[in-house]
Amino acid sequence: MGKLQSKISFHTTKYRADSSVGQTGPAGASRQHNAHTDAVTSVAALKPDLCVSGGRDKSVAVSSWRSGAALRHFTGHKHEVTKVTSALDSNRVFSASRDKTVMMWELHGASGPSQHFPGHDLVVTGLAVSPDASQLCTGSRDNTVCKWDTETGECLGRAAISRNLVTHLCWVPGEPYVIQTSEDKTTRVWDSRELQVAHTFPAKQHIQTCCDVSQDGRYCLSSSSGSAGHGAEATLWDLRQTRGRVCEYKGHFQTTTSCVFLPWGPTLAPSIATSSSDSTVKVWDQGTAACLATLCLEGSGPLASLAACDSSTLLCASSNSGIHVLRVRGGAELALEEVAAF
Repeated sequence: MGKLQSKISFHTTKYRADSSVGQTGPAGASRQHNAHTDAVTSVAALKPDLCVSGGRDKSVAVSSWRSGAALRHFTGHKHEVTKVTSALDSNRVFSASRDKTVMMWELHGASGPSQHFPGHDLVVTGLAVSPDASQLCTGSRDNTVCKWDTETGECLGRAAISRNLVTHLCWVPGEPYVIQTSEDKTTRVWDSRELQVAHTFPAKQHIQTCCDVSQDGRYCLSSSSGSAGHGAEATLWDLRQTRGRVCEYKGHFQTTTSCVFLPWGPTLAPSIATSSSDSTVKVWDQGTAACLATLCLEGSGPLASLAACDSSTLLCASSNSGIHVLRVRGGAELALEEVAAF
């Protein structure tokens, strides 16, 4: 596969596994992609140039986002993969599924899982690995959060909170804390050492669908469900003061499905990105909440997940058109464009 072509139009072209760029069908048509044969439900950065993704096709894929080539496919889940994650620069990836289990896969190992983490009673919807990859936190619609030893697969703790239908988990860099969003409209901070809630931010008006933590561990984001322009905002919270929200980012027409902090770059002020069921991705000024750029991925269907690879590259998982590679261009006027899809 050749190098990423910087002017590929998402209307007409996509990567293909045969090292060529081929024509797509009509917008919204069912197409086969390198990584998955059905909707992509989750994507995460893995290593420089690599990403891991999960899909409705029950598989986990490791791909080069620069070339679009699928490098590894892992199979073992019996139902749709809901979340994927990995520790930074780790050779291990983790996946959660509607089959109520979590699995660990070795990047350079066999195609089967190297570890299983069974124990939830319903679909697993949250997945966060510690920075050293020694521990894993999982969350489910069964109202529980669990902690696991990744080497042994042993469950080290289990905590249940009434009506806490978990939607997402993320680990705070360099800290023992895990952020969790819920269908009960709250965002919680868990202390992973004792698996206890250390803080709960004030409840929002809508279900909280996703969360992310800034590189310095000072702030977290959560995103909201919504429809017809009501709700669907992202919210910035201060993890140091825990006094409530710092600001909100409003502009999506339907549920905001994912929110991420963009890595700092020389030409990019502190910024965040959001994706939505309305098929748009937006980039926002973190401090002022001004919308800096909007990109509509026509024909992609609802967008499910975002991953920030570096200060200028975003990956976006979609229902109809695979994984989109987006370029953020800084400067006097920020621009957001799609350069490829696979």
